[in-house]
Amino acid sequence: MGALEYKKVIKESEEWRLLTCMWLHAGVFHVFANMLGLVLIGSRLEHEFGFVRIGALYILSGIGGSILSSLFVRATASVGASGAIFGLLGGMLSELITNWTIYANVGIRLFVHKHIFCFKYCQFVALSTLIVIILINIAIGILPHIDNYAHIGGFFTGFFLGFVILIRPQFKWINQRHVPHGYIAPTTRTKYKSYQCILLIISLIALLVGFTTGLILLTRGIDGNDYCSWCHYLTCIPTPLWRCESRCRLMQLDTQLNMTCLANQRSGSYTVEDPNDTVEMQKLCFELCS
Repeated sequence: MGALEYKKVIKESEEWRLLTCMWLHAGVFHVFANMLGLVLIGSRLEHEFGFVRIGALYILSGIGGSILSSLFVRATASVGASGAIFGLLGGMLSELITNWTIYANVGIRLFVHKHIFCFKYCQFVALSTLIVIILINIAIGILPHIDNYAHIGGFFTGFFLGFVILIRPQFKWINQRHVPHGYIAPTTRTKYKSYQCILLIISLIALLVGFTTGLILLTRGIDGNDYCSWCHYLTCIPTPLWRCESRCRLMQLDTQLNMTCLANQRSGSYTVEDPNDTVEMQKLCFELCS
């Protein structure tokens, strides 16, 4: 139906699932939570930057989250727009950082002198609040049945993309284009500040390297869990209150299956009739990790 499943994406060449999974949800509450986040975050960004730029940010962030999820999640299917919404959060954070001095100049123009300090202080409050919201949402991802890899991948995609497409011109550059005839305003030759250009170049390189590397690793069938023994804790931390989904590394030769639990490093050998039976594989993995 379009859900993100590693075997179908790679072995059955259904790469379109990297995109379609963000339009599907696992229930009414899942849809409601994601749409609420989309309205609260996306509407403000779309009002400021337009449909095209925010639409591109949303879709590319969702794809970035799908790529990272596919590199680590192999046994289950994943759906939801959370990766794309985390991309909007990342874009909002980078937009605030790269346009920091511009917002300060706007504050100086709009407020009287006694309110300038308050405005600058409020910038730090906004930044701190946004970081806390992001950390809380990522922390929620350690609960079972939540794909935190998609959240993290979407967030960093949106964060770097924000430096590229959500950059604003300098306040002085805008002013000198709208001054009345005969009025001499402070001039500037450059549209953007040097730090904005540096962040743009670094972010563009990071995006190109990240997407290229992720797609190459994915098409070659690389399992990220083989190279990161602790990464499974990013998506679920076992506690007495809940049990995490079992995750195992598989090695198959004909009908002989060697399985290693990533949580406790226990190994086992099994004879299976259908190695593509995901339900049976998950059952064996659960028994091995228990």
